[in-house]
Amino acid sequence: MQRQIVLFLSVLCSCTLLYATKGFAKDANIPMVVTSAAAIGELPAPFGWRDFCRKFPQECDDRTPGPPQIELAPDVWQTLRTVNEFVNHDIQPVSDLDHWGVIESWDIPTDGKGDCEDYALLKRKMLIALKLSPSALLMTIVYNRRHEGHAILTVVTDRGDFILDNQTDTIMGWEQTGYRFIERQSSRSPNIWVRLSDSPAEIVVSSRK
Repeated sequence: MQRQIVLFLSVLCSCTLLYATKGFAKDANIPMVVTSAAAIGELPAPFGWRDFCRKFPQECDDRTPGPPQIELAPDVWQTLRTVNEFVNHDIQPVSDLDHWGVIESWDIPTDGKGDCEDYALLKRKMLIALKLSPSALLMTIVYNRRHEGHAILTVVTDRGDFILDNQTDTIMGWEQTGYRFIERQSSRSPNIWVRLSDSPAEIVVSSRK
């Protein structure tokens, strides 16, 4: 817990300093508008999320969801970039099998180690703590370019859906990733998931880093 607090404070200080610089005036760079992913029906939450909620019930509270979309102002864009890069470089990649001795375990990486979904969960937690709407920060499961299960964080904005990924510090639109999108959380509740393709819903996402 102590390490988690230090992590958050480090990111918070970084974001505060960045907001104060000249680079984040109203005309600062923000990304081009991208598309929004369309859901094609609800489905049960994956095992990894259900198990995570058992261990961290406070992370799954849907009583104060917030707006389903974030206004992508320059300071918010920089916050996303800062958090994405910070977590990507701070957490040591390790598979759940090596870390915990199990195939799949979703966790907040308070010990500084984790795999793809743990990176995404920490980014989600930090961005919520920085007052971004939980309903616009959606855990997402995809197949990567090697056709392996992979977890990322989708940020739903007024300029489209952007992806925070532990595989790159570059934040891009969901269609630019080259991934096949399978399912993600609904903006109505973190415990409701929606299908994004016709692929099987229950896939293991943490067998690789």
